[in-house]
Amino acid sequence: MLTTLYIENIAVIEKTQIEFKKGLNIMTGETGAGKSIVIDAINAILGKRISKDIIRMGKDSAFVSGEFCDFSKDAVKKIEDLGYKLQEDNSIVIQREIFRNGKNSCKINGRPATVGELRDIGKHLINIHGQHDNYELFSPELHLGYIDGLGDHQDILNEYREKYSKMKVIESELKSVSLSESEKERKIDLLNYQIQEIKSANLKEGELKELLEKRNLYVNSEKICGNMQESKVILDGNDEVDGVLKLLEQTYTLLSECERYETNISSIASRIKGAIYEIEDCTYEISNIIMSMDYDPSELQFIEERIDCIYKLTKKYGSTESEILEYLKNAENELNEIKYSSEMEHKLRTKLEKIVSELEEIANKLSNIRKEISKTFVKLTKKELDFLDMAGVRIEVCQDKCDLNINGCDDVELLIATNPGEIPKPISKVASGGELSRIMLAIKNVLSDKGKIETIIFDEVDTGISGSAAQKVGLKLKELSTTKQIICVTHLAQIAALADNHFYISKYVNEGKTYTNVKELDDNGRKYEIARIIAGNSITDTVLKNADEMIRNAKKDG
Repeated sequence: MLTTLYIENIAVIEKTQIEFKKGLNIMTGETGAGKSIVIDAINAILGKRISKDIIRMGKDSAFVSGEFCDFSKDAVKKIEDLGYKLQEDNSIVIQREIFRNGKNSCKINGRPATVGELRDIGKHLINIHGQHDNYELFSPELHLGYIDGLGDHQDILNEYREKYSKMKVIESELKSVSLSESEKERKIDLLNYQIQEIKSANLKEGELKELLEKRNLYVNSEKICGNMQESKVILDGNDEVDGVLKLLEQTYTLLSECERYETNISSIASRIKGAIYEIEDCTYEISNIIMSMDYDPSELQFIEERIDCIYKLTKKYGSTESEILEYLKNAENELNEIKYSSEMEHKLRTKLEKIVSELEEIANKLSNIRKEISKTFVKLTKKELDFLDMAGVRIEVCQDKCDLNINGCDDVELLIATNPGEIPKPISKVASGGELSRIMLAIKNVLSDKGKIETIIFDEVDTGISGSAAQKVGLKLKELSTTKQIICVTHLAQIAALADNHFYISKYVNEGKTYTNVKELDDNGRKYEIARIIAGNSITDTVLKNADEMIRNAKKDG
């Protein structure tokens, strides 16, 4: 049940808080006052798609918060399955903030949530029925849901759907292995070529990097050799010039001769001696490198060819050696699968035949159950329609066999005849707007005891009806509110008079800006609002008396 709705900066609503209660909650107001905006705000916390255009002009974001209590077991399970906990008073607070940049910030009991999680939980909290929902009746593919919604065969239906999903997986696997002989040969030839091409290259991971480094060394070998030779001469000298070592040794000798006269020179001489040892080591290592540098031109050619081979493979099978080797593994697996595909195909076809047989058995069982439920559905819906001033309407459930699908093997469509002696026809061909509203309300009432959602919102579903029919629709909503929380947006006095809680929605302009106000009416306020609905702005004592009488009669009827 929705207990508190807080709205901030949604369209013309700057700030408002609505305290909904049990029973029949009615919202009325002039056209354009903002009744539909309240429904949009509720849709926001239910995770429905909301345009950023709904944000109040001049504001950067809009915010909606809803507090709920008295959940169904399904709702509690869904909340807990998603990792959230109820508050100490067993309530839940859902919040959503919508920003102009299109981003959303959602919270459940103060914890961050996603729009998808709001949607998953929301469908267990509130069912919103708007004018457009009446046109569900024009979609026969949705009619089966009414029959299934009335029955107690959900376990059988779930079993069927689980098997049906398995069947689709088997069909997909069968499709992947079911190749013609010519296709198999072409595929085998291609895979064999690819496998052989990769295997013959005898790849090693990291090889390309090593080859590139080696090639770089070979290409620059002449320069490297020259630099190393010159470096050795600088350090060690030759027949024509003394090197650094010779000069350092001379320096050390000169400094050693001075040590007896100046003690500080001793440390300098020691450091020079250390430098001599270090440079001797460097000279030795340079000599070794020069001796080991034996570059074979044929080796460079081999490196170039090897690099070219790997590059060609990377263009076909992957950008690295590991990716190419992974491609090889997958190709070998695929080749084995194709070679054994005939055997696999036979196994899959056997499994498919078995599961189809099982599905047909369950589907036929479902079909028989639905036929019995349809009889009850017709009986109960007819009773509701009789009450709603549609006593002459005849309703039938047309149930035909169809191919197996996710729902079984039944095509179901509701047919009606609006006048005695007529043949029942599809609802879309015979029902008017007012009749659609009452037929849908009748169906909702029939299914209400089976429904696990505690709150139902009716958004102007009274379109196209008046007089006695309007009174009957109101009484039916009142009856429904004894087991469910009902929130109803209406323009009809007959329905508004039956309210347990009545909210008046109005708008006004202040300093060039439009504002919407939501006010809960007391008995006197209700009388004036119902008088306004009856007579517009021409409210007389007679109209007020009529409104007061409607409210008193509604209390008796309720």
